[in-house]
Parts: sequence; structure tokens; C-alpha cells
Amino acid sequence: MIEKALTSADVEFVTTLHGDEQVSFHVLLQPRGDQADRLLRAIDDIALGELDEAARERETPEGDEAKGPAEQALDVSLAALRAAGSTAEGRMVENHPLDALKTVVEEVGADEVIVLTDPHYVEEFFHRDWASRARHKVGVPVLKLFSHSKA
Repeated sequence: MIEKALTSADVEFVTTLHGDEQVSFHVLLQPRGDQADRLLRAIDDIALGELDEAARERETPEGDEAKGPAEQALDVSLAALRAAGSTAEGRMVENHPLDALKTVVEEVGADEVIVLTDPHYVEEFFHRDWASRARHKVGVPVLKLFSHSKA
């Protein structure tokens, strides 16, 4: 599960996690929408010392405006994983992302879930981040990784 396009460092990181073992990826990306709380993102930006980012939160597309950039981010991420030699499929999820994640885990017989995200300190503190919530939902180990850089 990702929230933005994978960087080359992210791709290298996730494709080498299991050494030489052949891994296939089923990527889910949720565009920013009603569930993305602008205030929480601004607090996270401030906690990271990124005051300029906090001030620009309202400029970030959400809802229907976020779908185009999200589709592009998913396409770029899948292409990068494939270029690294992995099998990769993916889709956007707009409603109930944890239900969609559980369904994919069951459909493909996934061994683990990787949640690749920026830090979300407020949500993490209250265990409301995607990884914490997924651990109680999907029935397989959930690995939480932080993205290597802003995309």
C-alpha cells in the first residue's frame, strides 16, 4: 500500500528486502480524499520542521482532483517495479482501503503487506495509521516502511 509514487530508492529498497527470492507486488494506492485530514498532515509537516509544506497543504489536490495524479503515480510505480525485474500489478482504491487490502491479500495469497508511507506522527501515536490498522485486518505480517524522499 502506497500513498504516492515510489522513488528509485523506494523501489530498490522493497525489491531487495528478500534478497534473491522472486517477489511479486500487488500495489494499492489511495488518492487523497475525504479520509485525508488536512490538519493532521499540517501537524505532521510542522513536527518534521517543514513549515512551508504545512502552509501549502490546501494546495494539494484532493477528492476528484487527486485521481489523475494518483493514477499517474501508480503507473510510474508499477513501471519502476517492473523495470527492477519484479512482477507488479496495481490499482487505486478510493473507498475502504483496508477492506480492499484484505481482499487482495486473500485473492493472491500474500505472505506479507508492505505499507510505504511518509511519517504521520499524530496518526501513528494513536495507532490510526494504515500499518497499525492493517495489522488487525489482513491476517499476515505488516511491514511499515518510510518513503526515502518526497515524490
